[in-house]
Amino acid sequence: MKLSLSSDFKEFCKKIKLDDSSMRTTSGEIAKKLNKVYYDIIGEESDHMYIVGSVGRKTAIKGSSDLDLLFVLPEEIYDKYNGYESGGQSQLLQEVKNVLKERYPKTDISGDGQVVVIDFDAYTVELVPAFINDESSFIYPDTHDGGSWKITKPILEQEACNDFDDSSNGAFRDFTGILRAWKNNVGFSFSGLLIDTLVAEFFDDNDSFENATYYDYREMLLNLFSFLKEEDSNQSYWFALGSNQHVSDKGKGKFVKKAKQAYNKLNEANDDTINDVLREILGNDFPKSENYSRTCSFSGYRNTEEFIRDRFPVDIIYNLVIDCEVKQDGWRPNLLSKIIKDDGFLRIDKSLEFMIMSTDCPQPYDIYWKVRNVGKEAEQRDDIRGQIVKGSSSHGEHSRFKGPHYTECFLVKNNVCVAKARINVPINN
Repeated sequence: MKLSLSSDFKEFCKKIKLDDSSMRTTSGEIAKKLNKVYYDIIGEESDHMYIVGSVGRKTAIKGSSDLDLLFVLPEEIYDKYNGYESGGQSQLLQEVKNVLKERYPKTDISGDGQVVVIDFDAYTVELVPAFINDESSFIYPDTHDGGSWKITKPILEQEACNDFDDSSNGAFRDFTGILRAWKNNVGFSFSGLLIDTLVAEFFDDNDSFENATYYDYREMLLNLFSFLKEEDSNQSYWFALGSNQHVSDKGKGKFVKKAKQAYNKLNEANDDTINDVLREILGNDFPKSENYSRTCSFSGYRNTEEFIRDRFPVDIIYNLVIDCEVKQDGWRPNLLSKIIKDDGFLRIDKSLEFMIMSTDCPQPYDIYWKVRNVGKEAEQRDDIRGQIVKGSSSHGEHSRFKGPHYTECFLVKNNVCVAKARINVPINN
């Protein structure tokens, strides 16, 4: 691998690193309130509070939209709510919610299933009120099906991440971050704990990368995608690193197909194209090559393209599917996905209605669309477009000139882009 690419991987991993200072401040403020109410301790910002989830495992990257916290309550609180004939878990969440509402009276706070949710502008806090079970696990409430108590083991997961990172000279957390950047750029749901678990399995199976350096990252990434593409997309759950608790994939195994696509692109790249391919896979935070130059016969067009990451933090946690109904007078309407599947293309003067087909993102959310014209004719016409515009669940267009165009859709919830989808729009004369 070229030395310059080694530096590029190093720069990229540094660039996507999460600055969690604001999150840790928030955690401290919440801890102070809960410690005062439940333990009569004034000003304590860390006792009884655990930062868990990806932030706690130190595998989250910039743009992360969730801060997962666990606060240990006194045992007598458990005795109180465990004594309810039914609904004690729900009542516990409501009590903690009301305590936090005193601290944040103007912020949306709700009790949801197993957590108290606090919707801040920059990110969402999900707080688990819990009780000590043993030295490595906690009991927490689950309000579903009349209420029950469950066990979680986040400390074991954090310790496992630390061990893998130490034994790999920091490569473990670099690659958990690289996969998060990949899923955010391509746009599909892929659980953070599952990412960490699969990267851990990959390192477990590849002892040769124990002393890896950034010089090895191109080969390692190719091997990691090769590993992921062989996973069973229909598998219902995996055993989480450290805790061995079940972790499922809300993306329904979509990462397997996406890994195959990424592997093929990376495998076909050469030294001249590798940076362009990595930017296509991982996003524009990956550096351009040293000899990058914009080669185009028509340099007079305006670059009007916008990128969602410049408007909002991007943390893809929901699924989104879009399609396009193609219409023309005298012809039966057809879906663009079917046309593409049949190796077809569009002709000009077609009416196009892009629309959201499905999403598991709960409302409310804002919808944004991006239409990008690509190719020589788009540049000649000074009409590459690419602006991001706020819209509704459908967006109308017309096929006007040939080129490999595309349309993207973004769902923005609490000022974070949480779902995205893209469909190619190949137009010929």
